[in-house]
Amino acid sequence: MAQHYFRQLPNIRYKSPLAEKYTNDNFVTTKNLFTRAKLRDDAGRDITFLRSYTIREGERPQDVADKMYGSPKYDWVVLITANIINVQTEWPLTGPQLYNFCVDKYGNDLNAIHHYETTEVKDKSGRLIMPEGKIVDSNFTIRHPDTHNITLNPVIGVNNFLMETRENEKKRNIKLMRSAYLNNFIMETRNSVLYTPSSQFESRFLKKAHNPDI
Repeated sequence: MAQHYFRQLPNIRYKSPLAEKYTNDNFVTTKNLFTRAKLRDDAGRDITFLRSYTIREGERPQDVADKMYGSPKYDWVVLITANIINVQTEWPLTGPQLYNFCVDKYGNDLNAIHHYETTEVKDKSGRLIMPEGKIVDSNFTIRHPDTHNITLNPVIGVNNFLMETRENEKKRNIKLMRSAYLNNFIMETRNSVLYTPSSQFESRFLKKAHNPDI
């Protein structure tokens, strides 16, 4: 991802830590890593611009980019449109990766209860009385919907591994830009990170950071 994404970023000149004080010429030019493009809020709500995508087991951003946009070099487009900042924590793990992550995190408590949640309860007419998945205490009870003199404990324990598995699965469902918009998106991204006139402005592609020693 790095080489293709960072090409879009403008440069910044900052004072070299090795430079002598009171010198205005010893500056280092590098990419401005503090500049980041993001999807416009209105674009995120545009169903003609975005489409739903489910990340398959083992797929990486470059694989999705190759499938969606014809080249793995557009993996940065995948991450921006999916609003993913940290691919290490926001991209779904593979099965083995998830298991190893959980073992490292929980150790012997891998199968210990993380929380309790409700199971679905309906009455004899099929009406929903209690939806599943609501977090409750282990001793949570309700009256039987048909036989009110009976108390139900519609609760199930969710262990640490199951909880982490669910969270990992949620990461599979992302939004991606439709391929027809790719070229326009790249142009807009480049323009959005360029500089505007300021006291540090040298060009749209370069600005000079303040030298505290001057």
